[in-house]
Amino acid sequence: MFLKTHCVLGTLFSLMSFFAYSQNFDVRLLKSINQNESTFKNNFFKATSQSVIVFNIAAPLGVFTAGLIKHDKQLQKDAAYMVGGFLVSSIVTQGVKRIVKRDRPYITYSDIHKLDAGGGYSFPSGHTSAAFSTATSLSLLYPKWYVIAPAYLYAGLVGYSRIYEGVHYPSDVLVGAIVGAGGGWLSYKAEKWMAKRSNAKKHSTVAIL
Repeated sequence: MFLKTHCVLGTLFSLMSFFAYSQNFDVRLLKSINQNESTFKNNFFKATSQSVIVFNIAAPLGVFTAGLIKHDKQLQKDAAYMVGGFLVSSIVTQGVKRIVKRDRPYITYSDIHKLDAGGGYSFPSGHTSAAFSTATSLSLLYPKWYVIAPAYLYAGLVGYSRIYEGVHYPSDVLVGAIVGAGGGWLSYKAEKWMAKRSNAKKHSTVAIL
């Protein structure tokens, strides 16, 4: 009995130490990024952060427009599923925000400089989630290095910008990236599943005829 109790207490202590260390590391990394300002970085990361809406509209809209011009139904479907992936990641992100209810870092720590807009709860990062959702959709649909590299570079810069601006912890950005990538991946898999199902129906109809 004593040994079991000792093991349980040891495990709990280890978990508490891990989470305490993780939180301390999260805050230290945030401060090291946020408190290293320059005029160039302020302007660059503000523009990067604010461009997320444009990116998430322009990417599927561009694909859809190309589909209309080329009369390519597949491109039009790709655009629709990209939007679907974004919506899934957005719903999950907002749901988790309301469950966790983590305050923004500039609210908790007075020495964090708030350099851009950031309202509501902090965890996870909505900007990062949105950027990684679209980047993942583009990368899966068009797996070329000249699509993958710039898409993920941009998404990574968005995540970094949110830390730099003091509106998110690094862990907010990490989880936001995972949620966004997951949304894009689920959308891609849903498109492939629908295409497979459609082909199966066509083959069965041909076989009957």
